[in-house]
Amino acid sequence: MLANCRRWRAHAPEYVHTPPVDETTHIEIDGRRWRRSDPAIPEPLRVELVKELMAARRAVAAGKRLDDDAAIATARARVQDARVALGERGPTWWEERTPDDYRVRIDAAIHALLRARADTSTICPSDAARIAASPDWRPHMQLARDVAADLHEAGDVEIRQRGTAVTDPRATSGPIRLALTGRRVRTRRD
Repeated sequence: MLANCRRWRAHAPEYVHTPPVDETTHIEIDGRRWRRSDPAIPEPLRVELVKELMAARRAVAAGKRLDDDAAIATARARVQDARVALGERGPTWWEERTPDDYRVRIDAAIHALLRARADTSTICPSDAARIAASPDWRPHMQLARDVAADLHEAGDVEIRQRGTAVTDPRATSGPIRLALTGRRVRTRRD
């Protein structure tokens, strides 16, 4: 981190070496390395996530202009979710992943997609699985349903089947949809 600081770099000894950027996983902008988004995310879902990321960044700026710490914290949580869902933060998308790595990305994808869509809209857990595990996402559908059930129990999302709220999501079979409840606003990573 210190090596990326521009002021420090200007006075850095010559023996400091920054490793070369792997162009498939990182991009270099103004001498700083940034992780690329996961290229396996389907384009329509990637576009939604990028729109949510930009809206969240605008919300951070608006919170700073108003000097509203609560708004800034909420907006930064939105930025974090969008960037984790895109693969720019959190578990690396180019290395072998564990079920916990998929769980983190699915959780972030659910939150980011629900915020990106209209308040009355719902998402399918398969959208989150496609984001976290494309192109081979089908084996991760049960994990996506489990994450959705955990979020339902935490009060973050409502699980619906045929338009009706489900009381026991773990016992539900068949197609389900997820909606934001609005009861709990996440302001930091749990």
